[in-house]
Amino acid sequence: MGKLVVVEMLSLDGVMQGPGGADEDRSGGFEHGGWAMPYFDEVVGEEAGKAMVETGAFLFGRKTYQIMAAYWPNHPDDDIFSNVLNSLPKYVASTTLDEPLAWSGSTLLKGEVAEAVAALKEEEVGNIVVLGSGQLARTLMEHDLVDEYGLTIHPLLLGPGKRLFDEAGAMRPMRLVDSKTSTTGVILATYRPEG
Repeated sequence: MGKLVVVEMLSLDGVMQGPGGADEDRSGGFEHGGWAMPYFDEVVGEEAGKAMVETGAFLFGRKTYQIMAAYWPNHPDDDIFSNVLNSLPKYVASTTLDEPLAWSGSTLLKGEVAEAVAALKEEEVGNIVVLGSGQLARTLMEHDLVDEYGLTIHPLLLGPGKRLFDEAGAMRPMRLVDSKTSTTGVILATYRPEG
């Protein structure tokens, strides 16, 4: 049985929007794209590499899938990130995309997303990792499908922007199972739902 792991980059005030690049996600007038990159150091890279080794498959929402599919297939396979992302199975939750999907190893989930992901967890072995994909992650949280959260919490306040944990969510106690701090002040925290 697979373990569903939500991996997110967050600002200190909980914003997850556009961490990787200036034009990654400008919706809602967001102007701070690429905010996480100045904080990437050896510690963050090492921990991300360890997480990649434990990954058995990826699960994406449509928008994150399209961003990743536009970049990683054209990136050289000589680093762990591109190698793993390009070689492992990728599942996509979308009602607007059609198969066949262009990125090798990609499969569109069929039917209601919570049911499809629950079935996927039964089929897959290893970690099924959700990268970004905020709307999808919130849906999975609502249905108690998330087994672990890998959060990199960056030392900056962004103000407006999309958040992983919104005001509509129910109370969910978490247990901290691991934490590290990078040289740039990023807290890498792993949480699991209690109970």
